[in-house]
Amino acid sequence: MKNFFLVAFTLYFALPAFAGQPDWCKKLPRPAYAKLVKVPIADNWFEVYKIRSGVFAIYEPHQFEEVISYLILGSDRALLFDTGMGIGNIKAVVAGLTDLPVIVLNSHTHNDHVGDNWRFDNIYAMDTDFTRDSARGSKADAQAELAPGSICGALPAGFDAKDYSTKPFHVSRWLHDGDAIALGGRTLKVIAAPGHTPDAIALLDEKNGLLFTGDSFYLGPIYLYRPETDLDAYVASMKKLAALTPHLQLLLPSHNTPVADPSYLEKVVTAIQQMQRGQIKPVAHDGNVEYEFGDFSFLMSQGARWQNGKQ
Repeated sequence: MKNFFLVAFTLYFALPAFAGQPDWCKKLPRPAYAKLVKVPIADNWFEVYKIRSGVFAIYEPHQFEEVISYLILGSDRALLFDTGMGIGNIKAVVAGLTDLPVIVLNSHTHNDHVGDNWRFDNIYAMDTDFTRDSARGSKADAQAELAPGSICGALPAGFDAKDYSTKPFHVSRWLHDGDAIALGGRTLKVIAAPGHTPDAIALLDEKNGLLFTGDSFYLGPIYLYRPETDLDAYVASMKKLAALTPHLQLLLPSHNTPVADPSYLEKVVTAIQQMQRGQIKPVAHDGNVEYEFGDFSFLMSQGARWQNGKQ
């Protein structure tokens, strides 16, 4: 079976003309990007958008996850919030945007957010066992990102699909809830937001009213079905983030579109309450179940249970 998958996988990437265009790819570009300022870059794997002064979204539109990493500039240092898939070279993109020394901090350590960590020397991370395990790297998780139907367009020149893996990386500073990172004229506060993963965080730029939400919230299906997901922790984290809403101007999520209104945080809490009361019925979705709320949804495993025992 493994050999069959390898042959099918090889043919898919060797003969893209026979694979067809995935349905999700046909819906791109997403309308939200037409309202943003696009920054010209030479690398075709990425697209870069200026969100605010000193804040750039680095978007990977050619893979199903549509991962978004963020480069946040201060006067003395820059922080790269996630390093993406590791399919293209995000370090080279960052070097074209700033010559400041760069700190890497991950919203969480799923493979699609730490793919290019290995290219950087200064990596901050949450002090959890899940983080330490993720830092060892993984080939299986990375290979799953290249399954048929996951790629839109061409992979970067020179990219070796069969050897693709998330490489190990070294953490230079361990972080905890409430830690502050000073960049010079801009301070970012680490907010622990476990749930999606044990090491999930949000990043708050309080002075500018910006909240980088990672995978705790984005427009689209929010993944809450993996074994490391803790639904009760997710509920508590979203209530914690929703309490910040009056002080926020903008949410900056890590998938699909890089901007969202802060009011979505309270909508997520309301949606969870409706689910807990049994007011929303799920629909089947690829072996999981999906609870739909307009432009966001929760994708959960069959039989997943919330705090009060309701599915």
